Amino acid sequence: MKLVRFRYQNAVRLGVLRDEATVAPLSEVYRGSMAAFLSEGTPALQHARETLERESVPLSEVQLLAPIADPPKILCVGQNYRDHCEEQNQPIPERPILFSKYATAINDPEGTIPLLPGISDQIDYEAELAVVIGKQGRHIPETAAMEYVAGYLCANDVTARDIQYGDKQWVRGKTPDGFFPIGPYLVTTDEIPDPHALDISLTLNGNVMQRSNTSNLIFRIPYLISYFSRTITLQPGDILSTGTPGGVGVFRKPPIFLKAGDVVEVTIQGLGTLRNFVHNPPQA
Repeated sequence: MKLVRFRYQNAVRLGVLRDEATVAPLSEVYRGSMAAFLSEGTPALQHARETLERESVPLSEVQLLAPIADPPKILCVGQNYRDHCEEQNQPIPERPILFSKYATAINDPEGTIPLLPGISDQIDYEAELAVVIGKQGRHIPETAAMEYVAGYLCANDVTARDIQYGDKQWVRGKTPDGFFPIGPYLVTTDEIPDPHALDISLTLNGNVMQRSNTSNLIFRIPYLISYFSRTITLQPGDILSTGTPGGVGVFRKPPIFLKAGDVVEVTIQGLGTLRNFVHNPPQA
């Protein structure tokens, strides 16, 4: 299933994408919270499947929003593709590099990525496969890790490189408001039999900047879930973004950074295309 969060008639709802043209709304009991929906587990997913047989609304009449606006945590992995390590002249990491983003960084499909005039002039793109956790767990063994996955999203780990490198740690440069577009929908695991065999790409104004396959991940999803759950309780609605392949702007010659008017699109096989627009924020 493709689960969505959307605005319709001045209300935010959850729903299921029935086809390319219609959305079947879920019960209002979830109050537009994907995390609350996922926390109910199998009964919620069964309700979603039954919803497909009910009345729907035209997709053209709704505004798709970030599928999850209230994740308990956003966990991100750095340097998790070999070609991304190579373009930085960095060795393959011996263990996953973890950093976090905050919920205020979440951005919608078709949303605006804000530039930071006077603060940063090196804002970069990063196409990523994001994993959404479906049930709570701690000390999860690798062999059982995929049982904790609800589904997958396209993500763009937008980064202010000058802040990232100037601070000598990653959080402030990674998590300005609007710097984590996700969507356009949450695809449940039954539609993605192997998340480690998906083509992933990013275009900037129609030009391909990143192109790879999730088979090139250094640390795969079961290992990441097991590794992080040794010290962090994973919860329904948590987002785990698995890293970006080579081709980011900062390591191009010359470097390429986002500018006003740019259109950025992340496409992952089976997960759709996440499109965002780059603009200067309105002046206060």
